[in-house]
Amino acid sequence: MYVSEHHIENEYTSYRVEDGILFHVYKPNTVIDLDAARIITADRIEFQHHTAYPILCDVRGVIEADKAGRDYIARRGFVLAKAVAFLVHIPIGMGLMQYFLEIHKPRPDVPTHLFTEESRAIDFLKPYTV
Repeated sequence: MYVSEHHIENEYTSYRVEDGILFHVYKPNTVIDLDAARIITADRIEFQHHTAYPILCDVRGVIEADKAGRDYIARRGFVLAKAVAFLVHIPIGMGLMQYFLEIHKPRPDVPTHLFTEESRAIDFLKPYTV
């Protein structure tokens, strides 16, 4: 695992903060099971130093997530999130993420939206940086 003040990376993902937004980028060909979900979530929370951020979550590298991993992320993955913008592939990624959000309803108090363009995701998150 690589760690610095402004960046952390593990075998599944990397995190960095830019302009008040936490960028959470999954590595290519990531498979999320329960163990991976626990590591991903724990590393993010530790990196955030218990500070809430708007999060741009780039899930385009995820190729599979089992039920236990999805359930864990739905319960714990939105901790310390002011808002979440998911960056997805179209059309399959958009449909799968919409299904995940409808079924799991992770946190109704956290504004969440799906995007295919990073610039639009950032625009959505900017109001939550204050």
